[in-house]
Amino acid sequence: MKTKNPIISARGLVKTYNQGKANVVHALCGVDFEAYRGEFVALVGPSGSGKSTLMHLLGLLQTPSKGEIIIDGENMKRLPKRLYPRVRAQKIGFVFQGFNLINTLNAKENVILSARYAGESARRAKEKAEKILRSVGLADRMTHRPNELSGGQQQRVAIARALVNEPAVVLADEPTGELDSKNSDEIVKILKDLSRNGQTIVIVTHNLDVAKKADRIITMRDGNIIGEGSEIK
Repeated sequence: MKTKNPIISARGLVKTYNQGKANVVHALCGVDFEAYRGEFVALVGPSGSGKSTLMHLLGLLQTPSKGEIIIDGENMKRLPKRLYPRVRAQKIGFVFQGFNLINTLNAKENVILSARYAGESARRAKEKAEKILRSVGLADRMTHRPNELSGGQQQRVAIARALVNEPAVVLADEPTGELDSKNSDEIVKILKDLSRNGQTIVIVTHNLDVAKKADRIITMRDGNIIGEGSEIK
């Protein structure tokens, strides 16, 4: 479901790393990217192709050497970097391969913490956490800690945490990388259903079966986009 303007876009993104005086690594070489509300976009390519670098830049986890990023109509180049944490908390949901849950907190507390960090009151954060955990099928697992949950259940908690602040976009880095095929299929179904309901999803994946479930596949190599469409190039 495309809207007129992309929910997240990038123009001319360049990222270089200096590894000694004579060695410059070009991780991204002037990449243009956009994703619209309700799109499910997969970034694929071999290791070192630049897909994770692109995701880290889109998520404001790194700063581009050149180029600009626009999130929900706001140009990040014009925003002081001290405000980036606010944008990350309110506009971007992150889902990581390793789940990144806090082991001393139960499922609900992990999600509440994300809502509180974005400025929600304790009461509202609790309400939102319970609602979103129910929506991903964890109504009976809210008080379980991560070590009491399966890998698939932990990733559902991570998805709930990413969604609790109603972000403009969810960025998922290898969200099925540590899951078996059954749990992988379940997580992809959740992401697909979210996109059908208007949530923008951008994933990095090496799993071509997962990528094929996306609405659009962007193939990267050597810091460039070399293909884009409904099939893997």
